[in-house]
Amino acid sequence: MAKNTVLTLAKQVAEGQKVTMVTSYDYTMASIVEAAGINMILVGDSLGMTMLGYDDTIPVTMDDMVHHTRAVTRATSDTFVVGDMPFMSYQLGVEQALANAGRLMKEGGCQAVKLEGGVRCAPQIHAIVEAGIPVVGHVGMTPQSANSFGGFKVQGKSAENAQRIVDDALAVEEAGAFAVVLECVPRDLAEFITSKLTRCFTIGIGAGAGCDGQVLVAQDLLGMTPGGFKPKFVRQFAQVGDAMRQAYVDYAEAVQSGEFPAFENGFKMDPEVMDQIRRNN
Repeated sequence: MAKNTVLTLAKQVAEGQKVTMVTSYDYTMASIVEAAGINMILVGDSLGMTMLGYDDTIPVTMDDMVHHTRAVTRATSDTFVVGDMPFMSYQLGVEQALANAGRLMKEGGCQAVKLEGGVRCAPQIHAIVEAGIPVVGHVGMTPQSANSFGGFKVQGKSAENAQRIVDDALAVEEAGAFAVVLECVPRDLAEFITSKLTRCFTIGIGAGAGCDGQVLVAQDLLGMTPGGFKPKFVRQFAQVGDAMRQAYVDYAEAVQSGEFPAFENGFKMDPEVMDQIRRNN
């Protein structure tokens, strides 16, 4: 796979090809994503739920994000890795945003950072881009603000709300972001926003097929979500969770029955050495 960069991704979109993106949070999963030829990895603050067991993304810290982003970037050379800026790592102002974006790039090794919010965080995006750090925006249903939305709900159904999302996307582009995630917005609105943006491509999640690319949480698309939770916008491309559970069951049964480890799973020893050990003990 050729190395993915800001320029190659923009060229891919300009040529009418879709951009593919999935989340990864560790070395092993990122290695598999890289081998599959996916364009982009998002080390999302969704790791709060998928990896750390929180109810939402709010408790995730910068230390969490640096730790997981560093693991992912160790596994990748061609995949474009985006590190997520967690709750309250950029909201306080430009100086805070610059410091944390720089830390995520320097310590995490990613190629870009992602911020939630449009108009309200445009100054932070502009400053980060001016510092030489590529930025992905995120508008629509922004999980870090889910409490103000009354939960994880589709955004943009009313004229007022839809206009807010359009304004946010345009502000993100004007601030210098090279891409913007559109989450949980009606497909027509997402397609309209995609057509309005000229320097920034769109990545949809629950936003229809009219976006320039798509992103899904790995555990969702692999059928690994605890309790079987499946958002409407998710397609499960495999049932890896079921396969893993069965493998653990089979392993436990093989150990209990004595079938594992088999002879071929062990290591040989010089019989004379073993005889000496027996004589001495």
